[in-house]
Amino acid sequence: MPELPEVEGVVRDLAPLVEGRTIKRLSVSDTVVTSKLAGKETIIKGRTVEDFLQVLEQMQIVKIVRRSKYIYFHLQKKEQPHLLVSHLGMTGAWFVVNSPNEITEEKFRKHAHIFLEMEDGGLLVYSDIRRFGEMRLLQTEEDFPPLLEMAPEPFSEDALDHFLILAESTKYKGKAIKEVIMDGKVISGCGNIYATEALFHMNIHPARTCDRISRKRKVQLFQEIVRVLQESIDAGGSTISDYRSVNGNAGTMQNRLHMYGKKVCGTCGKPTKSKQIAGRTSVYCPSCQK
Repeated sequence: MPELPEVEGVVRDLAPLVEGRTIKRLSVSDTVVTSKLAGKETIIKGRTVEDFLQVLEQMQIVKIVRRSKYIYFHLQKKEQPHLLVSHLGMTGAWFVVNSPNEITEEKFRKHAHIFLEMEDGGLLVYSDIRRFGEMRLLQTEEDFPPLLEMAPEPFSEDALDHFLILAESTKYKGKAIKEVIMDGKVISGCGNIYATEALFHMNIHPARTCDRISRKRKVQLFQEIVRVLQESIDAGGSTISDYRSVNGNAGTMQNRLHMYGKKVCGTCGKPTKSKQIAGRTSVYCPSCQK
C-alpha cells in the first residue's frame, strides 16, 4: 500500500499537470457501474455514480495537496468549494494522457476506472487493479469525520508532542511499538515499509511495547521515522509490486531498504524473522533488534 512518500510523489507529479484545469465531463468503467448497482462501494464512496459524475462536471481543479496517505483535490464550481479525497488503496494510480491507450502497462490500462475529460483536452485517468482505492466527493473534511482524526503531518512542529502524548497514553502504552507507529491517529503516513525501516535503524524489536521504551528512545525513533520518510520522498518512494507515480513513473527507495522484505540482515548477516503485528507481516532481525 502506498505510504506517505509514495503519495507525496504522486501529488508532486500530478499538481503541475492538472492544477488550474477544468473537468469537462466524466465517465466510469462498466466494472464500477455494475459493482455499485450490486450494492458495493467500489472506488466511489458515499455517492451514486450518477451523482458523483454530475457534481464533478465543470469543476475547476484549484489545488492538489497531500494529507497523510490521501490526495486532496481542492475543487471549485460557481464559487462553491468542494473536496475530492483520493486514497490509492493498494494498487491505485493516476495518469494524465490524451487517450487510455497511452497508459503503457497493460495491467493499469485494463483496470482504468475513472475518466476525467479536461476542458482544454486530454484525460485524467484513475486506474486501480484491485479496486481497493477510494474517492470521496465532499464539501469539507468535516463531511467525513475520520479525516479529522489523522495525526499532524510528521514534518510539522506539533507532530512529536502528539506522538509522545499518545504513545504514553493508557490506550497505546501497552501496545507493540510497530502497531502504534503505523496508526494514522498517532503518526500520519507511516505504514509497514517505513515503520520496519525506522525500527531496524533504531535496533528496536517491533513487538516491544511502548511502555518498555524510554521517552528519549521514543524521541529518537520519531526523528528516525521522519528521516526515513524524507529519504524516501527524495528517492521518489518505493516501487514495490503495483505502486506507480503519475504516468507509470517508478521510485527508487526500494533499492535503499535495509530490512523490509529482507531474508538476511545486512548488518549482522543472520537470517531475519517475521511476526504478525496489527495484521501486517513485520520483518526484523532477532539479533540486532531487541
